[in-house]
Amino acid sequence: MVMFSAVYNTLRPFLIYIIVTITFLSISRLGLSLWQIERFNGITSITTLFTNGLRIDLSTVGYLCAIPALLHPWLTNTRFRQRWFGFLKLWFFAGASAVIFFELVTPAFIIEYGFRPNRLFIEYLAYPAEISKMLVNGHLETLVIVLILLLISGIYIWKGLAKILVINPIQTSVCIRDSTASFLLLFLTILLCARGTLGHRPINPALVYFSTDPLVNSLTLNSTYSVAYALNQFGDEKNAAKLYGKMEEKRVIELIRQATKIPLSSFVNSELPSFSIRKSTYQGPPKNLVIILEESLGAQFVSSLGGIPLTPELDKLNAEGWAFKNLYATGTRSVRGIEAIITGFTPTPSRSVVKLDKSQKDFFTIASLLQGYGYENQFIYGGESHFDNMKSFFLGNGFTDIVDFNDIKNPQFVASWGVSDDDLFKQADIELTKLNKRKNPFFSFIFTSSNHDPFEIPDGVIQPIKYTDHQLQKYDKKELLRHKAIQYADYALGEFIDKAKTRSYWENTIFIVVADHDARAMGSDLVPINNFHIPGVILNSGIGPKLDERVVSQIDLAPTLLSLMGVEIQSPMLGQDLTNPEAANRAMMQYAENFAYINDNKVTILQPNKPPLNFTYDHDNGALSSSEENKELSEIALSHVLWGTIAYEKGWFKLENSNYK
Repeated sequence: MVMFSAVYNTLRPFLIYIIVTITFLSISRLGLSLWQIERFNGITSITTLFTNGLRIDLSTVGYLCAIPALLHPWLTNTRFRQRWFGFLKLWFFAGASAVIFFELVTPAFIIEYGFRPNRLFIEYLAYPAEISKMLVNGHLETLVIVLILLLISGIYIWKGLAKILVINPIQTSVCIRDSTASFLLLFLTILLCARGTLGHRPINPALVYFSTDPLVNSLTLNSTYSVAYALNQFGDEKNAAKLYGKMEEKRVIELIRQATKIPLSSFVNSELPSFSIRKSTYQGPPKNLVIILEESLGAQFVSSLGGIPLTPELDKLNAEGWAFKNLYATGTRSVRGIEAIITGFTPTPSRSVVKLDKSQKDFFTIASLLQGYGYENQFIYGGESHFDNMKSFFLGNGFTDIVDFNDIKNPQFVASWGVSDDDLFKQADIELTKLNKRKNPFFSFIFTSSNHDPFEIPDGVIQPIKYTDHQLQKYDKKELLRHKAIQYADYALGEFIDKAKTRSYWENTIFIVVADHDARAMGSDLVPINNFHIPGVILNSGIGPKLDERVVSQIDLAPTLLSLMGVEIQSPMLGQDLTNPEAANRAMMQYAENFAYINDNKVTILQPNKPPLNFTYDHDNGALSSSEENKELSEIALSHVLWGTIAYEKGWFKLENSNYK
């Protein structure tokens, strides 16, 4: 009996901490589930959510308690026990505060991104200045509420821990036998909780996911676990094969080559398996290139692509240029769009190559290729170019000139993310005029920012569209702000293009207007393909007016533009030259840890540690429906998602004469 009392007193703080934490996480999951109740398929799915969620919660508290649990049975009965209990109080307080904080921010994150805080949450934390401006200017109410609730809960947690962590006199007489028993019991309990399973591998998200709805799956986790798991993944960028399965390298190379529809004789370097030489369609003097990357502009906002009428200027451009009806982004972040458009690199479950260490020098970009043809390459951005590591990546890979916020004199309007699009384009006009006066051809990459949360635009420039009653019920306040920002961005784009047409640099310059990604990507599908649908139109190329109805990927744009410019395409890119009418109807996209490969209307979706799923996709109405197994397409999909990881690790994505190591 004495032994039991001694062991209980030793374990008591941990038992109470675990029970309270589990209870809180369960209540939070219940609240989130009731909020999203329409996403569940009956009581069975809800039951599964909570049973699987309990395993994740136990794993979370297991890791939170692991270190103190190893020491507590031994230190609690020494002369250091007072200091130890003080340390334990601080440890429990920090852990509880983190758990509460991540759960408090979860609803806002779900509203914006469609799942719990994850890798994206961590990536944003790397830029505190930009993010703090966005939070203060666009999410102040949420920020204040979270901080107040966190403060109140912190006070109660601190008081509660003071009651839990008391030194019972009975513990002073505990013998080594009791300490050993306490240690073994606590250690085994914490170990079992942390592992979450008796199987060969510890618990991970794939073991508890059960739905085809990404949000429902993310609710199975808790936000602390989700962020911690994502943080752990940062240390392992070679994870495609671990997630989706293995394939012989030789077979990967064979399939990705076949999918390009390029003759095998075009692959000229055995040491760089994807490196090929393709002749351009245009054979005249080399042309200049201007890429305008529009922030967060999905096809859903473009009336000429079936969206709501927010972009009359872009609609005009679609009517006069070479427009793409079914163009799909490769991801949901700007760096993923930059990766696809500037490098032609396929999406992977890792971070974009814009941010990875081994791609900061001698990694292929169209700028590095054009540099070999005597081009001057410039990046123009209204914000701070260091954001998302853009400046480092560009300067290391072919760009020689960066124009950003600090170079724009006397801007008329400055928002959280930089100058207004109107100010940006005025500066772009100045820069293009300068470049055109020089002897060399040029490439200019212009990246907008006005259509970014918190959607700050100059007053009095645009008037909101007339909404129907149904639309006013459908769109909340924030979405209406987004619409105004899109209207403004479209206005600024139209002003610039009209001005550019009167300038001398227009005559010999190809322009492309394309989005980096849609505004949001969310929904009940494993990959919400409709939220990857973006506008893109090539101007002044000699092709058009034309509405191209083929399924097209962002990675196809770089080879196509080079072909239109009269530049021989010597590159490791897998993208199609869309001037070739035989180019394949295909696209690919990465959505968190899910990868989708589209061939015409057939889709394969790859999930971590699960077999491939096959679907049929209706591009007109955005409907995804299950279909019979397609082993051939599943194999092609796997080869493409594995290719990016292999090519990056082995240094295959480079020019022949580069020093990539």
